Amino acid sequence: MEPQKRPGGRSARVRDTVRTATLAELALHGYQGLTIDNVAQRSGVHKTTVYRRWGTPEGLIADALELAESEPWPIPDSGSIEGDLRGITDLVRTGFADPEAGPIASAFIAAATQNSAAAQALRRFYAARHTQSAEVVRRAVARGELPATVAAEDLIRFAVAPVYYRLFIAHEPVTEQDAHRAADAALAAARAGVI
Repeated sequence: MEPQKRPGGRSARVRDTVRTATLAELALHGYQGLTIDNVAQRSGVHKTTVYRRWGTPEGLIADALELAESEPWPIPDSGSIEGDLRGITDLVRTGFADPEAGPIASAFIAAATQNSAAAQALRRFYAARHTQSAEVVRRAVARGELPATVAAEDLIRFAVAPVYYRLFIAHEPVTEQDAHRAADAALAAARAGVI
C-alpha cells in the first residue's frame, strides 16, 4: 500500500511561507530592500533553501506573481458596463493607495522595470487579471450594451492605462473622478468601434 500524500505537502507550505515573507518584506522595504536573507529570516526557512529554490530577490518576486496569477480578483457586477468599468478603475486606484497592498504592487512594477524575469511574471499576472476582468465586457455584450466585435481585454487595458500612467509615469495622484473619466473614455471608444 502506497503512503497517501498530503495535499500540497511540505514543498507547498514552504513556498507559501516564503511568499508571505516576501510580501511582508516588500511592504516594509520595497523592491530595493528585498533580500534573500531577510525573507529567509522572516519565513523561518533556511537561507540555503531559499537561495537554492529562488536564487535572487527577483526570483522571489516572480514566484509571488506566479502564485497570484490564479487568485480571483473581485470583479464588479453593477448591472451596467459603465458601473463595472468604473469599478475596475477604482479597484486599481484604491489598490495602489492601500497602505499594505499598495507598496507591494508598486514593488512588483519596480522590479519588472529592472529585471526580465520579474517583467515576464508581471506580464503574465496582468494578462490573467485582464482575462478575469474581461468578464464585465462579455456580460455587457450579452446585455446588448456593447457590440460583439468589441475586444474585451483591450477595453480593460484602455480603461486602466490612464490610471497606471498617472501613478507610475507622471507620479500624479489619482482621484475617483480621474479613474471614472478613464473608464468612461475607454467605454466611449468601444462604443465608437475604436476598440
